Amino acid sequence: MANTLHNGAKCRIPLRNQSLTFSRHVSRSLSFLPKTRHGKQSNTSSVKASQADFPVDPSISPRVNAVKPSKTVAISDLATSLVQAGVPVIRLAAGEPDFDTPAPIAEAGINAIREGYTRYTPNAGTMELRQAICHKLKEENGINYTPDQVVVSNGAKQSLAQAVLAVCSPGDEVIIPAPFWVSYPEMARLADATPVILPTSISDNFLLDPKLLESKITERSRLLILCSPSNPTGSVYPKGLLEKIAQIVAKHPRLLVLSDEIYEHIIYAPTIHTSFASLPGMWDRTLTVNGFSKAFAMTGWRLGYIAGPKHFIAACGKIQSQFTSGASSIAQKAAVAALGLGYAGGEAVSTMVKAFRERRDFLVKSFREIDGVKISEPQGAFYLFIDFSFYYGREAEGFGKIEDSESLCRYLLDVGQVALVPGSAFGDDTCIRISYAESLTTLQAAVERIKKALIPLSSAALV
Repeated sequence: MANTLHNGAKCRIPLRNQSLTFSRHVSRSLSFLPKTRHGKQSNTSSVKASQADFPVDPSISPRVNAVKPSKTVAISDLATSLVQAGVPVIRLAAGEPDFDTPAPIAEAGINAIREGYTRYTPNAGTMELRQAICHKLKEENGINYTPDQVVVSNGAKQSLAQAVLAVCSPGDEVIIPAPFWVSYPEMARLADATPVILPTSISDNFLLDPKLLESKITERSRLLILCSPSNPTGSVYPKGLLEKIAQIVAKHPRLLVLSDEIYEHIIYAPTIHTSFASLPGMWDRTLTVNGFSKAFAMTGWRLGYIAGPKHFIAACGKIQSQFTSGASSIAQKAAVAALGLGYAGGEAVSTMVKAFRERRDFLVKSFREIDGVKISEPQGAFYLFIDFSFYYGREAEGFGKIEDSESLCRYLLDVGQVALVPGSAFGDDTCIRISYAESLTTLQAAVERIKKALIPLSSAALV
């Protein structure tokens, strides 16, 4: 059964199994129709407005337009869709541990549901969890906080974003060493701040040069973001280098440090993690972000936290109160159990780290056997950031020219059916990031595919 609307457009009225379809030309909201004296909307033929009378402004906020979409998410989604379509792609793009959440943590979440612990929690997180976080930070990191200096969020990413929004004003500068996690520059742009990218070198293990940092600080510098252990490089800042950076930071009253320590427990001895806030004079200058997703294999639980001076943390809490409010009550109960597993996550985490180390050692050995490849051996996290620029400028038969990290990743996906992330997403186009948060068997298969795909490139002439 079809009716004609007042402007001549057709619609179908749903009648049992009939579908509802409207002409694409009908875009005017019914709220624009005049009211009758009884308060009802009228659709009489006397109303002769057209779409042109009420045009829709299609513009998007300039702030959002300035933000780039995440390439890691895009590639992971593409790889997933290919697998669902039956293409046997090996996915090494996402930074997600392949382990199950440890049983005591999962049981705590299940018990929370069974016991009816399913209501809103305080915006900043439950007192039980914040006290556990304070205890953890004191015992493991040598940093003293009180519960009112901690805010629990829906993941460390939310904590990072809220920190940038809380302390940055339009025109401020956010200093970011490259390679960087893909979201740091975009978080700065969302805050109307300017990301200032400082390059590092694979020969220096991708660690920031203090002299370069000092030369780039201006009166507009507000935030320095450090990630150790690093995503995407796996590099870990030694304490001596952090102390040199701290001495520079101390000279600039406006400069704060946002220390992303989400990978702190995924670290390979004898390397040691140092929290920046534990350095002399840096407690007042540091916002420490951490979470449960990586070390405890709790990615889907969505839980992170930030700790720092009370007035900064209160500002983060204010933002959160208007964005999402408090984090999941169930996840917070699970997080208390996670922190109760023992120092640095106890045996559950050490078992995962042992597996990560075995995978790292296999990949480093395997890729060092390939001509032209440069590697900085990671000391933490579960990523390899490998220089494949030797293969740029070569012609791949049936594919075309390999011009950069993005085209090489497309080639390896097409020919090798392995999903990797181009280094351009992290601010270094010479490299490609490989996540080894997959089984050793899967990684062995991936290496064979990559090596096979690179063979024709090795003999191809530079174009």
